[in-house]
Amino acid sequence: MPPDTNQPQHFAVNRLPDSERPRERLLTHGAKVLSNTELLAILLRTGTAGENVLHLAERILAHYGGLNGLAGATLSDLEQFNGLGQAKIAQVAAALELGRRAATSTPEERPQIHSASDAIALVNDMRDLQQEHVRVILLDSQRRVVAIPTVYIGTLNTSVLRAAEIFREAITRNCPALILAHNHPSGDPSPSPEDIQITQSLLAAGKLLDIQLLDHIIIGQRQWVSLQNLGLLHP
Repeated sequence: MPPDTNQPQHFAVNRLPDSERPRERLLTHGAKVLSNTELLAILLRTGTAGENVLHLAERILAHYGGLNGLAGATLSDLEQFNGLGQAKIAQVAAALELGRRAATSTPEERPQIHSASDAIALVNDMRDLQQEHVRVILLDSQRRVVAIPTVYIGTLNTSVLRAAEIFREAITRNCPALILAHNHPSGDPSPSPEDIQITQSLLAAGKLLDIQLLDHIIIGQRQWVSLQNLGLLHP
C-alpha cells in the first residue's frame, strides 16, 4: 500500500484531560456522543510506536473512506494496513460483525423476559463491578429485550437519579415496559430504604408516562434480589 502521508501524533492519549479521553467520555456521557474515530479508538485500545490510538483510528477511517468502507473491508484488507496487528484486527472484525447481526436480528431472536431470573441472566456481570451502576432493560410489548443501556454510574440516591434518566431511552425507543437493575458493590443485595424510595418514585413516574416498571433487581456479589418478588413494587 502507498506510504501514509499523515504525520503521526506523538503525544499519548493518557496525557489528555479525562474529559477528552474517549473511554472516559463514553462512561460519562454515553456512546452516542462519541465520534466514529473515538469509538474505533476504544476498540483498538492502543496505538503504535510514535502514533497515539486516536490518530491510528483516524488514519484507518480515512484510508477506508469512513465507517461503511471499513465495514466492507475483508480480513486480508485489514492485514495489509500498517498499524493493525492480529489482535486489533480481531477486535475490529468482531465489533463490526456484532453490529451487522444486531442490525439484521428479528424480534424473535431477542431474549424474552418471563421472570426475574431471565433478567438477571442478562446483567449478572454487574456483580463484579466495583462501583454502583444502574442499567435499564428496555422491553417491547412482548417483553422482548430491545436494549440494556447503562444510565448512571455512582452512588445511588434520589438527589441524583432522576426519573428522566431512567425513562429517557424507553421514551425514545417507544418501549412500554422496563426493568431497573443496579449493583451493590458491598456484596449485600438487600434493598436499602433509598432503593425502595427510588422504586416507588419510578413507579409513580412510569404510571404518568404509561411505561410500566416491571421490576427492580439488585445484584450483590453472590446473590440478587427482585423487589417484585419481595412484594415491594407498589406506588
